[in-house]
Amino acid sequence: MIWRWFLWLLLDQVWKGLRNKVIKLIVGLGNPGLQYEQTRHNAGFLFLDAFVAQNGGAWSVEAKFDGVLAESHIGMQKVALLKPLTFMNKSGLAVGKILRYFKFMPDELLVVHDELDLEAGVIRLKKGGGHAGHNGLRDIISHLGTKEFYRLRLGIGRPSAAANVADFVLSSPSKQESVQLVQAIDLGMQYMAKIVAGDLASVMNELHTK
Repeated sequence: MIWRWFLWLLLDQVWKGLRNKVIKLIVGLGNPGLQYEQTRHNAGFLFLDAFVAQNGGAWSVEAKFDGVLAESHIGMQKVALLKPLTFMNKSGLAVGKILRYFKFMPDELLVVHDELDLEAGVIRLKKGGGHAGHNGLRDIISHLGTKEFYRLRLGIGRPSAAANVADFVLSSPSKQESVQLVQAIDLGMQYMAKIVAGDLASVMNELHTK
């Protein structure tokens, strides 16, 4: 009967909507070059380095993606990792290229970045929203044409009123802030298996209670 086929199709679509969306690509934001390695703005790069150290993988320069790429596994999931080499303000160029190449959807993307609006050491997970002045996010949104991707936000705090934000993010954190950033990265690592597997809502709730 034709109605049974339509009912099956409807139920199949509902089931697909209920299933967790897995994360297939994690992009860490930062700037290439030794002078930027330990700066606040490179929190995303530092996070991916920690991910590879913990879960395995080898970095290789991929010119077609304008970035450094690694493949890793966590739990039963395979995940691609990308550090754009385009500099922060052009991050969307690299992200757009790799999403199109592998035909990943925006909601299969997790972007890890520094966050001025969170105190140093705080970590939060969210989906969508604006760029809040973050030039890396701004460029990614522009290239993808959507805000609907996941972000893992690593707090770096804001500078004093008299300080320049650009100088602040491009400088190294204090010793205390460095310890707090490492703690935030370590905490994030504890949730990566759930995040990559698509259990994102529960991770959001848990991190917001920390």
